[in-house]
Amino acid sequence: MAEGFNAKTAYSVANKVMIVTGGGTGIGKVYSQRLAESGAKVVLADIAAEESNAVAASIREAGGDALSVPTDVTDENAVQAMADKAADTFGGIDGLINNASLMSVLPRGDWFDIKADRWDSVMAVNLKGIFLCCRAVYPYMQKRGGGSIVNISSSRIWEGNPNRLDYTTSKAGVVGLTRALAREVGDDKISVNAVTPGFTMSETQIASSSSNYMGGRDDGKCFKRPQFPDDLVGAVIFLLSDAAGFMTGQTINVDGGMYMH
Repeated sequence: MAEGFNAKTAYSVANKVMIVTGGGTGIGKVYSQRLAESGAKVVLADIAAEESNAVAASIREAGGDALSVPTDVTDENAVQAMADKAADTFGGIDGLINNASLMSVLPRGDWFDIKADRWDSVMAVNLKGIFLCCRAVYPYMQKRGGGSIVNISSSRIWEGNPNRLDYTTSKAGVVGLTRALAREVGDDKISVNAVTPGFTMSETQIASSSSNYMGGRDDGKCFKRPQFPDDLVGAVIFLLSDAAGFMTGQTINVDGGMYMH
Protein backbone atom coordinates (compact mmCIF):
# COMPACT_ATOMS: atom_id res chain seq x y z
CA MET A 1 0.00 0.00 0.00
CA ALA A 2 1.26 3.47 -0.84
CA GLU A 3 2.20 5.93 1.87
CA GLY A 4 -0.76 7.55 3.55
CA PHE A 5 -4.14 6.03 4.28
CA ASN A 6 -7.12 6.47 2.01
CA ALA A 7 -10.10 5.61 4.19
CA LYS A 8 -12.39 5.58 1.16
CA THR A 9 -10.53 2.79 -0.65
CA ALA A 10 -8.30 1.02 1.90
CA TYR A 11 -10.85 -1.64 2.83
CA SER A 12 -12.04 -2.23 -0.72
CA VAL A 13 -11.38 -5.35 -2.79
CA ALA A 14 -13.27 -4.01 -5.80
CA ASN A 15 -11.81 -5.15 -9.13
CA LYS A 16 -9.17 -7.30 -7.43
CA VAL A 17 -8.74 -10.83 -8.74
CA MET A 18 -9.23 -13.30 -5.89
CA ILE A 19 -8.85 -17.07 -5.96
CA VAL A 20 -10.79 -19.09 -3.38
CA THR A 21 -9.82 -22.75 -3.12
CA GLY A 22 -12.76 -24.83 -2.01
CA GLY A 23 -14.78 -21.86 -3.19
CA GLY A 24 -17.89 -23.72 -4.25
CA THR A 25 -18.81 -25.44 -1.01
CA GLY A 26 -19.03 -24.81 2.74
CA ILE A 27 -17.37 -21.70 4.11
CA GLY A 28 -15.53 -21.18 0.81
CA LYS A 29 -18.83 -20.68 -0.98
CA VAL A 30 -19.63 -17.79 1.35
CA TYR A 31 -16.17 -16.26 0.83
CA SER A 32 -16.75 -16.40 -2.94
CA GLN A 33 -20.19 -14.85 -2.72
CA ARG A 34 -19.19 -12.04 -0.38
CA LEU A 35 -16.06 -11.18 -2.34
CA ALA A 36 -18.14 -10.93 -5.51
CA GLU A 37 -20.67 -8.73 -3.70
CA SER A 38 -17.73 -6.52 -2.71
CA GLY A 39 -16.77 -6.07 -6.35
CA ALA A 40 -13.92 -8.57 -6.61
CA LYS A 41 -13.38 -10.84 -9.59
CA VAL A 42 -13.61 -14.29 -8.04
CA VAL A 43 -12.04 -17.55 -9.19
CA LEU A 44 -13.58 -20.62 -7.56
CA ALA A 45 -11.10 -23.51 -7.42
CA ASP A 46 -12.97 -26.47 -5.97
CA ILE A 47 -12.74 -30.20 -6.60
CA ALA A 48 -16.54 -30.27 -6.38
CA ALA A 49 -17.06 -29.20 -9.99
CA GLU A 50 -20.86 -29.19 -10.08
CA GLU A 51 -21.18 -27.08 -6.94
CA SER A 52 -18.40 -24.71 -7.99
CA ASN A 53 -19.91 -24.17 -11.43
CA ALA A 54 -23.33 -23.50 -9.90
CA VAL A 55 -22.02 -20.91 -7.42
CA ALA A 56 -20.04 -19.11 -10.14
CA ALA A 57 -23.10 -19.06 -12.38
CA SER A 58 -25.26 -17.59 -9.59
CA ILE A 59 -22.65 -14.87 -8.97
CA ARG A 60 -22.64 -13.94 -12.65
CA GLU A 61 -26.44 -13.93 -12.76
CA ALA A 62 -26.39 -11.44 -9.88
CA GLY A 63 -24.09 -9.15 -11.88
CA GLY A 64 -20.73 -10.20 -10.41
CA ASP A 65 -17.57 -11.55 -12.00
CA ALA A 66 -16.81 -15.20 -11.30
CA LEU A 67 -14.95 -18.04 -12.93
CA SER A 68 -15.17 -21.68 -11.86
CA VAL A 69 -12.08 -23.80 -12.45
CA PRO A 70 -12.66 -27.23 -10.89
CA THR A 71 -9.35 -28.07 -9.24
CA ASP A 72 -7.74 -30.77 -7.15
CA VAL A 73 -5.30 -28.76 -5.03
CA THR A 74 -3.07 -31.82 -4.57
CA ASP A 75 -2.46 -32.02 -8.34
CA GLU A 76 0.44 -29.75 -9.30
CA ASN A 77 -0.53 -29.52 -12.97
CA ALA A 78 -4.17 -28.82 -12.17
CA VAL A 79 -3.23 -26.06 -9.74
CA GLN A 80 -0.92 -24.42 -12.24
CA ALA A 81 -3.58 -24.61 -14.95
CA MET A 82 -6.06 -22.99 -12.57
CA ALA A 83 -3.72 -20.09 -11.80
CA ASP A 84 -2.96 -19.63 -15.50
CA LYS A 85 -6.66 -19.63 -16.35
CA ALA A 86 -7.38 -17.06 -13.64
CA ALA A 87 -4.66 -14.73 -14.87
CA ASP A 88 -5.58 -15.19 -18.53
CA THR A 89 -9.25 -14.46 -17.86
CA PHE A 90 -8.94 -11.51 -15.51
CA GLY A 91 -5.50 -10.11 -16.35
CA GLY A 92 -3.63 -11.08 -13.20
CA ILE A 93 -3.96 -12.35 -9.63
CA ASP A 94 -4.18 -10.15 -6.53
CA GLY A 95 -5.28 -12.48 -3.77
CA LEU A 96 -5.51 -16.11 -2.76
CA ILE A 97 -7.61 -17.69 -0.02
CA ASN A 98 -6.28 -21.17 0.72
CA ASN A 99 -9.54 -22.54 2.08
CA ALA A 100 -9.71 -26.06 0.58
CA SER A 101 -9.44 -28.60 3.35
CA LEU A 102 -10.03 -32.26 4.11
CA MET A 103 -12.02 -32.41 7.34
CA SER A 104 -15.75 -33.07 7.21
CA VAL A 105 -15.36 -36.58 5.79
CA LEU A 106 -12.88 -37.61 8.50
CA PRO A 107 -14.35 -39.85 11.21
CA ARG A 108 -13.58 -38.69 14.73
CA GLY A 109 -11.70 -41.21 16.82
CA ASP A 110 -8.56 -42.29 18.62
CA TRP A 111 -5.27 -41.19 17.07
CA PHE A 112 -3.96 -44.75 17.06
CA ASP A 113 -6.70 -45.81 14.65
CA ILE A 114 -5.67 -43.32 11.96
CA LYS A 115 -4.24 -45.20 8.98
CA ALA A 116 -1.12 -43.97 7.22
CA ASP A 117 -2.92 -43.42 3.91
CA ARG A 118 -5.53 -41.22 5.61
CA TRP A 119 -2.72 -39.21 7.26
CA ASP A 120 -1.07 -38.72 3.86
CA SER A 121 -4.34 -37.63 2.26
CA VAL A 122 -4.98 -35.01 4.94
CA MET A 123 -1.47 -33.59 4.65
CA ALA A 124 -1.72 -33.59 0.85
CA VAL A 125 -4.84 -31.42 0.81
CA ASN A 126 -4.31 -29.27 3.89
CA LEU A 127 -0.59 -28.52 3.52
CA LYS A 128 0.72 -29.59 0.13
CA GLY A 129 -2.32 -27.99 -1.50
CA ILE A 130 -1.52 -24.64 0.09
CA PHE A 131 2.11 -24.90 -0.97
CA LEU A 132 1.18 -25.69 -4.57
CA CYS A 133 -1.37 -22.88 -4.78
CA CYS A 134 1.03 -20.32 -3.31
CA ARG A 135 3.72 -21.37 -5.73
CA ALA A 136 1.36 -21.19 -8.72
CA VAL A 137 0.15 -17.64 -7.99
CA TYR A 138 3.53 -16.28 -6.90
CA PRO A 139 4.83 -15.23 -10.37
CA TYR A 140 1.55 -13.48 -11.12
CA MET A 141 1.65 -11.58 -7.84
CA GLN A 142 5.28 -10.64 -8.52
CA LYS A 143 4.24 -9.27 -11.89
CA ARG A 144 1.40 -7.38 -10.22
CA GLY A 145 3.85 -5.77 -7.80
CA GLY A 146 2.38 -7.46 -4.74
CA GLY A 147 -0.53 -9.48 -3.46
CA SER A 148 -2.24 -11.04 -0.47
CA ILE A 149 -2.43 -14.67 0.63
CA VAL A 150 -4.80 -15.79 3.39
CA ASN A 151 -4.38 -19.33 4.69
CA ILE A 152 -7.27 -20.87 6.60
CA SER A 153 -6.12 -22.81 9.66
CA SER A 154 -8.35 -23.77 12.61
CA SER A 155 -8.86 -22.70 16.20
CA ARG A 156 -8.35 -26.36 17.14
CA ILE A 157 -4.63 -25.66 17.20
CA TRP A 158 -4.90 -23.37 20.23
CA GLU A 159 -6.18 -26.18 22.44
CA GLY A 160 -4.88 -29.20 20.57
CA ASN A 161 -8.32 -30.74 20.22
CA PRO A 162 -8.23 -34.54 20.01
CA ASN A 163 -10.07 -37.09 17.83
CA ARG A 164 -8.82 -35.79 14.49
CA LEU A 165 -5.09 -35.72 15.18
CA ASP A 166 -4.18 -35.59 11.50
CA TYR A 167 -6.46 -32.61 10.85
CA THR A 168 -5.30 -30.67 13.91
CA THR A 169 -1.65 -31.33 13.04
CA SER A 170 -2.14 -30.17 9.46
CA LYS A 171 -3.79 -26.96 10.61
CA ALA A 172 -0.92 -26.23 12.99
CA GLY A 173 1.37 -26.69 10.01
CA VAL A 174 -0.57 -24.01 8.15
CA VAL A 175 0.56 -21.45 10.71
CA GLY A 176 4.20 -22.49 10.36
CA LEU A 177 3.95 -22.31 6.57
CA THR A 178 2.34 -18.87 6.85
CA ARG A 179 5.12 -17.46 9.00
CA ALA A 180 7.98 -18.89 6.96
CA LEU A 181 6.47 -17.95 3.59
CA ALA A 182 5.80 -14.40 4.79
CA ARG A 183 9.56 -13.97 5.24
CA GLU A 184 10.28 -15.53 1.85
CA VAL A 185 8.01 -13.22 -0.15
CA GLY A 186 8.12 -9.99 1.84
CA ASP A 187 10.52 -8.37 -0.61
CA ASP A 188 7.93 -9.00 -3.33
CA LYS A 189 5.33 -7.01 -1.34
CA ILE A 190 3.20 -10.12 -0.88
CA SER A 191 1.53 -10.55 2.49
CA VAL A 192 0.85 -14.00 3.94
CA ASN A 193 -1.48 -14.28 6.92
CA ALA A 194 -3.64 -16.96 8.51
CA VAL A 195 -7.09 -17.12 10.06
CA THR A 196 -8.14 -19.68 12.67
CA PRO A 197 -11.92 -20.11 12.53
CA GLY A 198 -13.82 -21.62 15.41
CA PHE A 199 -16.43 -24.34 15.01
CA THR A 200 -18.44 -22.86 12.14
CA MET A 201 -21.96 -23.80 11.14
CA SER A 202 -21.30 -24.19 7.44
CA GLU A 203 -23.36 -26.45 5.21
CA THR A 204 -20.67 -29.13 5.25
CA GLN A 205 -20.11 -28.91 9.00
CA ILE A 206 -23.81 -29.28 9.76
CA ALA A 207 -24.07 -32.26 7.41
CA SER A 208 -21.14 -34.05 9.06
CA SER A 209 -21.86 -33.35 12.74
CA SER A 210 -24.39 -34.94 15.07
CA SER A 211 -26.65 -32.83 17.28
CA ASN A 212 -24.88 -34.26 20.33
CA TYR A 213 -21.51 -33.09 19.02
CA MET A 214 -22.80 -29.60 18.29
CA GLY A 215 -24.42 -29.28 21.72
CA GLY A 216 -22.60 -27.08 24.21
CA ARG A 217 -20.17 -25.73 21.60
CA ASP A 218 -20.82 -22.13 22.67
CA ASP A 219 -20.34 -22.47 26.43
CA GLY A 220 -16.75 -21.23 26.58
CA LYS A 221 -17.16 -18.28 24.24
CA CYS A 222 -17.45 -14.60 25.09
CA PHE A 223 -20.20 -14.38 22.47
CA LYS A 224 -22.47 -17.30 23.34
CA ARG A 225 -24.01 -18.09 20.00
CA PRO A 226 -23.11 -20.35 17.08
CA GLN A 227 -20.48 -19.17 14.62
CA PHE A 228 -21.51 -18.85 11.00
CA PRO A 229 -19.45 -18.44 7.80
CA ASP A 230 -20.33 -14.74 7.57
CA ASP A 231 -18.57 -14.20 10.92
CA LEU A 232 -15.28 -14.93 9.14
CA VAL A 233 -15.79 -12.76 6.09
CA GLY A 234 -14.75 -9.45 7.64
CA ALA A 235 -11.38 -10.71 8.84
CA VAL A 236 -10.63 -12.43 5.54
CA ILE A 237 -11.56 -9.46 3.36
CA PHE A 238 -9.60 -7.15 5.66
CA LEU A 239 -6.47 -9.26 5.14
CA LEU A 240 -6.99 -9.12 1.38
CA SER A 241 -7.41 -5.35 1.37
CA ASP A 242 -4.88 -2.52 1.37
CA ALA A 243 -5.90 -1.75 4.95
CA ALA A 244 -3.85 -4.79 6.03
CA GLY A 245 -0.98 -3.88 3.73
CA PHE A 246 1.62 -3.79 6.52
CA MET A 247 0.47 -7.01 8.19
CA THR A 248 2.17 -10.29 7.34
CA GLY A 249 3.06 -13.53 9.05
CA GLN A 250 0.18 -13.08 11.48
CA THR A 251 -2.61 -15.38 12.65
CA ILE A 252 -6.03 -13.93 13.45
CA ASN A 253 -8.33 -16.03 15.62
CA VAL A 254 -12.06 -15.66 14.88
CA ASP A 255 -14.06 -17.87 17.24
CA GLY A 256 -16.23 -15.63 19.39
CA GLY A 257 -13.63 -15.43 22.14
CA MET A 258 -13.29 -19.15 22.89
CA TYR A 259 -9.49 -19.04 22.74
CA MET A 260 -7.27 -16.01 23.29
CA HIS A 261 -3.61 -15.68 22.36
